[in-house]
Amino acid sequence: MKGKKKSSVVNLGLLQMQACGDPDQNLKRTLDAVVSAAKSGAQIICTQELFRSYYFCQNEDHANFKLAESIPGPTTEKIQKIAKKYGVVIIASLFEKRAAGLYHNTAVIIDADGSLLGIYRKMHIPDDPLFYEKFYFTPGDLGFKAWDTKYGRLGVLICWDQWYPEAARLTAMQGADILFFPTAIGWHPGEKKDHGIHQHGAWELIQRSHAIANGCFVASINRIGLEQPIGGDGIEFWGQSFVAGTSGQILAKASVGQEETLIVPVDLDKVDVTRTHWPFLRDRRIDAYGDLTRRLVD
Repeated sequence: MKGKKKSSVVNLGLLQMQACGDPDQNLKRTLDAVVSAAKSGAQIICTQELFRSYYFCQNEDHANFKLAESIPGPTTEKIQKIAKKYGVVIIASLFEKRAAGLYHNTAVIIDADGSLLGIYRKMHIPDDPLFYEKFYFTPGDLGFKAWDTKYGRLGVLICWDQWYPEAARLTAMQGADILFFPTAIGWHPGEKKDHGIHQHGAWELIQRSHAIANGCFVASINRIGLEQPIGGDGIEFWGQSFVAGTSGQILAKASVGQEETLIVPVDLDKVDVTRTHWPFLRDRRIDAYGDLTRRLVD
């Protein structure tokens, strides 16, 4: 008697939450949300960017380096225990202290048996008003990666990485069926009226385009809430976490201002079907792309 074919459908869990000023409370609430998502059927669960704290990069303050932690470390160990207990894959975004004076914006990838498969260090580091990340983070030095987990092969990129087609392409070229983007992005309150619709639209559209160009699923996980540093207008994080299908279609999207967990089934067999019928990877002219490694073509 032939065995039953393993299902190609995997349930993604996206944790859209509002942070508070207490890292331990943020950790507890996030771990509780992971457990709840697992009990609701999620198999691959991802946090928002830097979930343990407010988005501290709104100003340059050396005191914020105290928020960083080692990897592996106490937070990683707690996440690993939950992953093993509930048999789920967990992607978690942390502020990594690699050594004295050397810090990264890092995601950990933990398999369903609790093992730490690896880490991804954010490659593209912004320096924009209220997004002063170059003060805190050294650019990643591990390159773009994909990992085989119990529930599928996935890649992880972080926030500002999402604007770069090269990052999505190089990750997809390693066989990633799903690209996860832990994120912290929102509006400057003073700009929202004039530019808010276009800013959010561009953010969503660029990531949907990665799904189309690479024939894979994209999951983007954002935070919510207005976070205001002392003396500033703050950032109004726009939520709207979403999953895009292999043709760029929105499969599910969260609200602007509510905490919620999206549990979204995706059929990984559609990756092969899409890439076969829309063979963008086949038709790439790799012989003509050498200039991509240059800053500017004269």
